[in-house]
Amino acid sequence: MATQHQRRSQNVPGDFYVDSSCIDCDTCRWLSPGIFNRQDGQSAVYHQPQTPDQRRAALQALLACPTASIATETAPKDLPAIQAEFPLPIVENIYYCGYHSRKSFGAASYFIQHPEGNILVDSPRFQPSLVKQLEALGGVKYLFLTHRDDVADHQKFHDHFGCDRLLHRADLREGTKAVETVLEGTEPISFLKDCLIIPVPGHTEGHAVLLYRDQYLFTGDHLAFSARLGHLTGFRNHCWYSWTEQIESMKKLLPYPITWILPGHGRRYQADAATLHQDLKACIQWMESVA
Repeated sequence: MATQHQRRSQNVPGDFYVDSSCIDCDTCRWLSPGIFNRQDGQSAVYHQPQTPDQRRAALQALLACPTASIATETAPKDLPAIQAEFPLPIVENIYYCGYHSRKSFGAASYFIQHPEGNILVDSPRFQPSLVKQLEALGGVKYLFLTHRDDVADHQKFHDHFGCDRLLHRADLREGTKAVETVLEGTEPISFLKDCLIIPVPGHTEGHAVLLYRDQYLFTGDHLAFSARLGHLTGFRNHCWYSWTEQIESMKKLLPYPITWILPGHGRRYQADAATLHQDLKACIQWMESVA
């Protein structure tokens, strides 16, 4: 947990602060951009919350932080109410889980309330209040793991909910060899009535993305919006398998009328289908330019 004696000097004075255990995962900065920014390679509080909405966002970031690097000088009496808000609704029946895990270097996970069985996309921390809220939403029937890196507490979620886990064979490791559904090959795989699993080797050999209703794309570490670059991107410095194959995998996404990018790492992105299509083409061109 964050401690005062490790409080970063870059924080402005006040109740909220970030300590030196921060791993620079960016979670707090996109959840609460009015409070947190990046200074000297880690997050810091640059503006103390002044309104109820700012405080709410800051506390959401505190709860989501994978390393518990955010704290307050005074015990927040309103924290239980913020805990009860997770998972946070994004659009329609799609939710953001919060409670990032250090095991996944702070990757985001998502929940889809689906009539054929609810889907958890990648694993958050197995946090009791989150689990209680997921139970209230109907539980978890499927746990889709985009790739080997963001599996976190998948075993605990399986043991609690009895959910079927899905992961590509090429990304199986010792801790995931017992998953219930092993994905194969490089061709798209139909899943439920309105979901498509698209293998996208590159970041890892067995990476896959989930396309829901043709427009909501859960991308893991394959594709995200980069605040630093200002455009959609793949992670060149964190490509563990093949950048060339990741570029080719990115081209697989062009035929779909995608309007939302919901990544594990990086920031969410939303645009109309035509705009996002052009942005994806620009991303591919950029990736080719740095190959």
